[in-house]
Amino acid sequence: MKIRVLIADDQSMVRAGFRMLLSGEPDIEVAAEAKDGLEAVAKAARFDPTVILMDIRMPELDGLEATRRIIAANDAARILILTTFGLDEYVYEALRAGASGFVLKDDPPEQLIAAVRTVAAGDALLSPAITKRVIRQFVRIPRPAPPKELDELTAREKDILRLIADGLSNTEIGQRLYISETTVKTHVTHILQKLGLRDRVQAVVLAYQTGLFENREHPSR
Repeated sequence: MKIRVLIADDQSMVRAGFRMLLSGEPDIEVAAEAKDGLEAVAKAARFDPTVILMDIRMPELDGLEATRRIIAANDAARILILTTFGLDEYVYEALRAGASGFVLKDDPPEQLIAAVRTVAAGDALLSPAITKRVIRQFVRIPRPAPPKELDELTAREKDILRLIADGLSNTEIGQRLYISETTVKTHVTHILQKLGLRDRVQAVVLAYQTGLFENREHPSR
């Protein structure tokens, strides 16, 4: 089945560019476009896209609130936030709202396409650069107590959670721990289930929101 994408951006030229880029891929189709947050919420409900490309700054309703409303209506929705490095303050809030990842507007086309496929496959996309920015945000906010469900994790699962928080992919975690990528995926699934999380982005949020690994150095990547 094709990956169905909703493009939400208030600039018609940006939407046209994304449509042209994505429509050229055999496994991707643009199901709909939205020029503001309210239209994005309505069309997400109407077209049930696989992935939503969501701009942060839009009239009527911004991308953050649109993300919150879409996730509230459908917690399986996969939303990729379109952003720039100049919008640090939005990164943390978008993660809390349930975004599955970020795409920089000036990223190479192949990275955007790969991001859409990654999120469509059920994975989250949080680049090392974004991860470091998120960490800097988390060190400035009050930290709640870690959830008691953390005690249910095995030692190996805690190791993997630390590496997820460092922004490593499943392949990189497997290489670091000398286990197969399939084994890593199984552990990640168990971690998310035990902690009641929807994806690895939420795992990063949990790790740094609660200061789980505050005695360790920040990711070196």
